[in-house]
Order: sequence, then C-alpha cells, then structure tokens
Amino acid sequence: MKSTKHFSILNKNFISFFSGLLTFSFILISCGNNNSAKAQNHDDFNLDWDFYFSKDSVAVATIKDWSTINLPHDWAVTSEFDSTLVKDAFATGYLNAEGYGYYKKTFDTKSNENEITYVHFDGVYNNSEVWINGKKQGFHPYGYSPFYFDITAYLNKDGKNNELIVKVDHSRYADSRWYTGAGIYRKVDLITLNKLHIPVWGTFITTPNVSEEKATVQLNIDIKNDFASEETIAVATKLVDGNGIEIANASSEISVSGNSSDGIIQKIEVTDPKLWGVENPNLYKAVTTISKGGDVLNTYETPFGIRTIKFDVNTGFYLNGENMKIKGVCLHHDAGIVGAAVPKGVWKRRLQILKDGGCNAIRVSHNPASSEFLDLCDEMGFLVQDEFFDEWDNPKDKRFNQNESKSTDYITRGYGEHFQEWAKRDLTNVILSHRNHPSIFQWSIGNEIEWTYPRNAEATGFFNNMNWNGNYFWSKPPNTVEQIKHKLETLPRGTYDIGETAQKLAKWTRELDTTRPIVANCILPSASHLSGYADALDIVGYSYRRVLYDYGHENYPDKVIMGTENLAQYHEWKSIMERPHISGTFLWTGIDYMGEIRDPWPVRVQPSGLLTTAGFKKGSYHMMKTLWNDQPHIHIATQNIEKSLNKIDDKGNIVAKNPEKWKHALWEWQDVNEHWNYNEGEMISVELYSNCEEVELFLDNKSLGKKKLTDFEDHIYKWGVPFADGELKAVGVKDGEEITQKVVTVRASKALKLTPDVTEIVANYNDVVHIVAQLTDEKGNPSMTDDKEITFEIKGPAKLLGVDNGWKKSVQKFHTNVNTTHNGRTLLLIQATGESGDIEVVAHVDGMDDVSVSIKSKP
Repeated sequence: MKSTKHFSILNKNFISFFSGLLTFSFILISCGNNNSAKAQNHDDFNLDWDFYFSKDSVAVATIKDWSTINLPHDWAVTSEFDSTLVKDAFATGYLNAEGYGYYKKTFDTKSNENEITYVHFDGVYNNSEVWINGKKQGFHPYGYSPFYFDITAYLNKDGKNNELIVKVDHSRYADSRWYTGAGIYRKVDLITLNKLHIPVWGTFITTPNVSEEKATVQLNIDIKNDFASEETIAVATKLVDGNGIEIANASSEISVSGNSSDGIIQKIEVTDPKLWGVENPNLYKAVTTISKGGDVLNTYETPFGIRTIKFDVNTGFYLNGENMKIKGVCLHHDAGIVGAAVPKGVWKRRLQILKDGGCNAIRVSHNPASSEFLDLCDEMGFLVQDEFFDEWDNPKDKRFNQNESKSTDYITRGYGEHFQEWAKRDLTNVILSHRNHPSIFQWSIGNEIEWTYPRNAEATGFFNNMNWNGNYFWSKPPNTVEQIKHKLETLPRGTYDIGETAQKLAKWTRELDTTRPIVANCILPSASHLSGYADALDIVGYSYRRVLYDYGHENYPDKVIMGTENLAQYHEWKSIMERPHISGTFLWTGIDYMGEIRDPWPVRVQPSGLLTTAGFKKGSYHMMKTLWNDQPHIHIATQNIEKSLNKIDDKGNIVAKNPEKWKHALWEWQDVNEHWNYNEGEMISVELYSNCEEVELFLDNKSLGKKKLTDFEDHIYKWGVPFADGELKAVGVKDGEEITQKVVTVRASKALKLTPDVTEIVANYNDVVHIVAQLTDEKGNPSMTDDKEITFEIKGPAKLLGVDNGWKKSVQKFHTNVNTTHNGRTLLLIQATGESGDIEVVAHVDGMDDVSVSIKSKP
C-alpha cells in the first residue's frame, strides 16, 4: 500500500530521541482530507444510489423494488422505537436495525488505459462485501475504519454502465454497546488518477523544528507507478496559506521502477508560521504535483496545520509551548435525528455549542471518527483523541457491562471475533487516513478493556473480595501495589494477555506515527500499571478514577496520567485544577447518545450529556461553562424544595440536604427546571450556575440578597424563595463586568416562534438548517411547561430529515413532520436538495396562528 523505507528511518530517530525523556514532546504538522484527488473526473459519487432492505439475505439478482437514496445513509434511524426489543435494545436505543442492506450504484467512468480507479469508503456499518461488475472486491467487517479497492481491472471496457454493489450484513444488530446505525453511513469517493500518482493516503507531513520565527515542513510523499516501465518524474510542492497565497515551495526528481512504489522526502521552511491552536486554528495547504515532460499527471492537496504538543509528568499539557488544561468531552458518532449518517452541518452546530461552553477537545469514543468530523475539528480548533477499538481479544457484553459470559448469542457478536485477523489492517487504515489532521493529538488504542481479561479485575481487590465494602468510584484499591503485582503474576492467564496485546497495538501505531502519544482509557489503572498494559502507553488515561490521581503520580512518577472518561460534575474539574500534573479530562459525555440504556422504557438514550440529542443545553453544560470560560455567565435553575437537593434549615437558610453529596455526583445532572412556574407560596430552591464573584437575586425587582461564590463549596449559588408570579432576575459581577439573567412566569403558551440557525444554504444535497420551534407567551417569553403538538410543512427545495425534542423519554419517530414539544420546544432539521430557490417552513399548532420562516437555497 505504501513505501516505508523513509518512514522507518524517521521512526528510529524519534524513538531514540524520546527514550531519554520523562516528559513527552510531540511536534506535528498535519492535513485534513487528503483524498483531494477524488474530485478528478467525477461528480459527487454519493448521489442516486439504489437501496434495498431485507430481513433475510437474498440474491441481488432477485431484487426488483429498489428505492433511490443519497449517501450517507442509515437505514436504522428511520425505524419506529420498539419497546418489544427489551434488553436487546439496551445497545440499540430501541431502534431495530436487524437485517441486510443492499446498495447499488450504476456509473460511467472516463478512465483510459493510462489511468487507475479506486473506490474509497469512509465507513460502512458493518460486515460489508463489495462487488464491481459482478466481481467480488473484498469483505470489510469493521464499521468504523476507512477502506478502498482498486477496481480498474474490473471496469467495463467502454466505461459505461459499471455496477457497484455493497451488501451490508447487520443481522448481528446488537453487536456494540451503543447505537451504531446501519448501512453506508459515511461518504464514498470514486477516484480516477494517472497510473503514475500519489496513492490514497499517500502523504505524511511533520515538522521536525518549530519556532515563532520558522518551521521546517517535512513531506513524506509516496509515489505509485502502475506502468510497466520505469518512469522519471518531477515532484513539486507549493505551500499555500489560509489566504491562498503561496509562501514556499520545493521540487524533486525521482525514478520509479515499473509496477512498484517508492517515496521521497521534501523539506520546506516556513517563515513566521501561523500556528494551529484551539483559539486560532490556522490551516495551510500543500499542493503536490507529479509531472513528466512538462505535463502534470497528478495533483494532490494536503491541508495541514503547524503546532507543537508536549505532555510533562509534573506540569501537564502544552500546546505551542503554552501550558493549558484539556477541557474535553467524549462523543459517540450518532446525532439523534439523523442517526449515524450525520451531515457536516449537524456536527458543526453541535461542536459550536460545545465550543461556546469552553470545550477545546473531543474524544471520539469508542471508535475512529469520520473524515468530515476531523475536518471540522481542524477548522474549528478542537484537539482530538482518535480511538481505535472498544473490543480486543475478548468480547464485551453489549447489553450490560461486565456480563461477558452472557454476550455470546448471535446478535451481540461484535468486532472481537474479527480482532485477531483484522486489527492491524484497521489500525493501519485509520492512522494512514487520519494522521495528517492537526486536531488529532492522541491515538487511543482501547477503551475500558481490562474487565475482559478477568485476572486484571480480580487483582485489584475491588471485586470478588468479601473483605472489601467500599465504593469503586471513590475508594483506593483495597490491594497494595505489591499484592496486585503478586496476583497478576500468579492468577491464571487466559488465552490472550492484555499487556502483550497492548504492546502489539502500540508497536503498529509507532511504526506509522511517532508524532503523537499513545493513550488508552483504563478502567482499572491500578492493575494496568502492573499488567504490562501501561508499559505500552505514553499516557495512562484514568476512567472514573480521579480518586487515584495522586496514587498514580506517587507510585508511577515517570508515567503521564490524565482523565480520559470522567463525570460532568464540579468535583471532577476541581480535582484537575488542584493538580498541575493532570493535563485535563474528557467528560462523559458531551451530548446524549442512543443506546447503552440503563433505565426502563421509554428512556431511549444514555442521558449523561451536556446537551440533549437535539443540542439543547442542560444544567451540566452551564456548570462546565462557568468552569471552562473566563467570560461571565449565569444560568438560573429552579425546583420545588422537596424535590431538590436542598432544604431550609432551622435558621431559614437554604442548605444541602447532604453536604457531601456533590462530591460524589455521577453522570446525570440533578433534577432542575429552567422555568419560574410553581404554586403560590411554594418554597422553591433556586440554583445559579455562575462564575461571577458575587450575584444578587431579585423577584420583581425586590432584592432577595447578595451572595458570594466563595460561600458555596459546591460552586452553586442557592436561594430559598417562596414562589410568586413574576420575574426572577440574577445580577452578577465578574472582573468588574455586570451581567443579568432572568426567567419569568409563563402560565400558558399563546404563540410559536421559529428560529433557524442559518437563513441561506447551498443547493448541494449536503447543507442543513436547524430550526428551533419554541412556544411563547404573547410577549415572546418562552413557555417551558405547556407542551403542544406541532405539525411542520416544508415548501420549496428542501428535504425533511426529522424532528426531535431532545427528551430522553421521547419515543416519537424521528422521520416525521409532527412532534410534541418538551419544555416548550423541539427541533426540526431540513436539508438542501440539488435545486436552488426559496424555502418556506410553516409550523401549525392547534389554537394558534401559523408561523413560518424563510430560507434561501443558493446555486
């Protein structure tokens, strides 16, 4: 697939350099989607596919009633939520994707005898088989790794009416612990090139030296020659800045033997480099051309960014030399309404909301991200931990963690059964296709793997230990370091060893990229440090084990540790801010996701997100925003005092019912409301999430007192307020700046307001518009307790993608134009077609005037 002779020398030099350091410094310059050659000779290959779904496997020749769809496509998300799935739905989110999907694309090619054609898939879920003109190209089991085939030899000689078939076997529909979707849910590219070309994923850009004055840009470029004869070519690269201005260039000449691959290294100096960072994500582009006799044979564009990263065991993380905390969230790959087939604009809205809340990093859990998602992270300034696998040698239980012995039935058999044969290929494909993204700053080889190797769990002393009665989350290991080590040495080993597998995965990763640290999310770090697992890692990620931050640093002072899966609570961030050696965290999760259900029907999501599936903010979002942002922020939350976490003491003060409870708060935020609608005289707990030094609360302009943030150990302002209709207003001061937030009583909704996130889109089949429908009173104040059914009508060139009110218990179908609000609002999502023109969205609620909003679709 690629020439490695230059890379092996580079890797050896990097490994030698790092071996003498206790701090890890990784310097990288990277690209976005470097399959830019896909644009040559072909229109969008994702349009006008035929699709057929069957519960049983069928012969393609027997299929008659194909339907026409565009890619990306997820057939599962169009289903009704189905309560009869019972425990099988713990993974799927009550959406049944069981069956087989058949995709067919008929296309013409413009290739000739001097050209080669690839078909590239960014992600197909899963167990896919690919045929071209009746010839099977191969099988690909993993649903998250990209792959491609050289289909040149199988194309029709006249280039006409080629038929591409993809069969997706999702009969194992509960094969993961979360909602996966089903089908060709990421984009497909048809790539036609000269036979003398830079292959797919054929560039790797690093920066051996970076300073404020200059950066050395090193391009490792693969050259593939599919001609029979040796060819001598010129390879020229120009670097272009964000304004499209050429800033530097280099050229080389190379001879490549027939039917072989070779590679070259080009080094280019950039003066006054504009560094890529989370605040200023500056991007460049390397444009490389292959020429022969003055004729350009191939052009290959590689977007990239210049930046340095460093992890120090004592002082944490540095980006471009600046010490900073990683303010991260974990994200699954589904997006509510659209399932796994997520348009770029949907991710952009979601990521922007997280960015506004102070988030600067994403852990894509627990699988590699799509190229479009990574492009957005490059453009918007997010650090990314790209994770390879959730299963290794042994399977996980898909219905409920740690019941692996019960996860052997057909529908739950997942990637574990392919791992031995496919892990290296999948890991390789992911790294080659992703390693040029500046956003990626860590490779994660696995997530919470330890409990699938039983001796690791037993060695810690937490489990199967009648002498221990603590709480796993908050207790240190009952066994000492020496006892854990002894048990790992003496307990029976299984067929596979976690340390050996970790070393294997880390070795494969370092063979391809040494510019980023290798990490894993460890649920049992006290065992992982001693099992050989941590020895394979540059950074040991602690999963829900903040109580071990000091333990790890004291016992393993030469190992970088950080939080990689943690709770969206104040106590988590407090423990990080108090410890310079902890670089930061990834909270579980940034956004609610479908599947991994722990509550009975009709809960359809794992509700641990800062945002709902509709992208609506929760209390935890506002709490983290106050911790992650310097700008002043106030959010008002209310609740009946009996239902709240607070009480009124004998002196009339509001206090926590359990003063220690906040220190052990788990995934879901406490039950609070955003409204001011209660019964007259009812005692209400008013909570303010704010970073203001002091706040004064008013009810109808009557002061209820001024309080200071330092008075509240849990970082939450509190007032006990007897309810009365009116306006509740908070006035806060931070660094001399005053801000105001208010809620008002709204007894009944009188109108509906539609708010689109954009008013213009391009008629490209991709752009989307999010429209929030909010019930209001006659003055426009939001009504949050008077829910109504809304019917939407779309006029003009737009496609309905669906509706979602974001409520964890809403099992209303996504793909419909009717939805009942929750907390007075819901979300409508529409998408551009290929036609330009005026779009009008009309919303109807019984008893109210219809309202509409206009969108322009541009050519």
